[in-house]
Amino acid sequence: MEQYILAMDQGTTSSRSIIFDKKGQVISVAQREFKQYFPKPGWVEHDALEIWSTQAGITAEATTKAGLNGKNIAAIGITNQRETIVVWDKKSGQPVYHAIVWQDKRTADYCDELKAAGKEAIIREKTGLVIDPYFSATKIKWILDNVEGAREKANAGELICGTMDTWLIWNLTRGELHITDVTNASRTMIYNINTLAWDDELLALFDIPKQLLPVVKSSSEIYGETKTTIFASKIPIAGIAGDQQAALFGQRCIEPGMVKNTYGTGCFMVMNTGTKPIVSNNNLLTTIAWQVNGVTMYALEGSIFIGGAVVQWLRDNLGIIMTSKQIEELAMSVDDTGGVVFVPTFAGLGAPYWNSHAKGTVFGITRATTDAHVARAALDAIAYQTMDVLKAMEADSNLSIRELRVDGGATANNLLMQYQSDVLNTKVIRPKVTETTALGAAYLAGLAVGYWNDAEEIANLWEIDQEFEPTKDRTDAEKGIQGWEKAIKALQYWTSLK
Repeated sequence: MEQYILAMDQGTTSSRSIIFDKKGQVISVAQREFKQYFPKPGWVEHDALEIWSTQAGITAEATTKAGLNGKNIAAIGITNQRETIVVWDKKSGQPVYHAIVWQDKRTADYCDELKAAGKEAIIREKTGLVIDPYFSATKIKWILDNVEGAREKANAGELICGTMDTWLIWNLTRGELHITDVTNASRTMIYNINTLAWDDELLALFDIPKQLLPVVKSSSEIYGETKTTIFASKIPIAGIAGDQQAALFGQRCIEPGMVKNTYGTGCFMVMNTGTKPIVSNNNLLTTIAWQVNGVTMYALEGSIFIGGAVVQWLRDNLGIIMTSKQIEELAMSVDDTGGVVFVPTFAGLGAPYWNSHAKGTVFGITRATTDAHVARAALDAIAYQTMDVLKAMEADSNLSIRELRVDGGATANNLLMQYQSDVLNTKVIRPKVTETTALGAAYLAGLAVGYWNDAEEIANLWEIDQEFEPTKDRTDAEKGIQGWEKAIKALQYWTSLK
């Protein structure tokens, strides 16, 4: 019987399930969006039960669509939006509160208190992270402090928590497995990336009981088997990685110095730095890339909170496009932005600035400004934010990055990819299979069960779709970059005013 690998890709705005064959080609895909909750300005939540039901539903749909059943699936790999956290009752399986999303800023003031108390150095040293509401620890603390009875139940051992990988696996195994992997653990701000363990000092700082937390595993091993009714047969769950680490693995950035950028809801640039963590001097994050066969690889990462989400905002909030795909055509209807600079910091400024109080801003509007100018400025902003991170990465690594491997939904936009190459003055490479996040999870699972023999076999599966070379005349790009730098300075000044 023909065998395949199933990847569950649990994202920020939708859940997807993708089935891959031995050549790393997509055989079947199913996707479903789920509701976003914004109870207060800066707050972002998900219904964890809805996430589980959508993921289960599309997994069955993708399998049926391909004419397969559980016996055809050699293993399941899971990749997920990181930092988003849910706390639930381990007997009933009911969350005590909505999942708090990585974009959520409700703990910004508490993070400022931690900085004022001088906690930045110890957190950076132990976790590789900066103090920011982006990460899971302050979200867990908020739930325990603000949901009635939550802290008492947590202390009594009645509650457990986890990122979305943990939540899915707990449901897939009907509560048998409460686990995560090193990549997701490294994004919580309470996991020590040097000792590879939950850190008691940080747990005490955030007042989080250790019994709440999942067991941390490697990124590629057989963790257990499914016990749900999605499949009649039991299937090994064998790969876990946070979405950006999974994309790095799927892009075959397995050598130190290789870089990828994922254009999803946010944009995330990650560089493989090898077996030793590099501490950033330029406000990047040091994180775990993956752990396979007992070897832990590390990475530098720059996180941009609003990437493709700015296109969704133009669609859903302003209504200037009907579908996300229409933005390229609209942006191409004008020669440039007409002087408009759009800084889409709806969830604060990420790397390398880390200003959680920043709000989205548009500069340069005149009577001549049209929706097309705003659309083009929105796309340009994605390219500029990526440029800021790449400059920081080059400074930290002492390497000049010669190529950027790209993936994610927005890479289908040729206008954006060409401008990205122009702004970076670097070759941008788009692979044939752009589902590299799911593909990375599939590779990790497939390696664990012997579906693929080794890293060399899967390295040969990576194929280029298109290369974008920078335009020789840099006049327009340089002018745009100057405008962007002015806008960032103005925004930083604005947020400093009381």
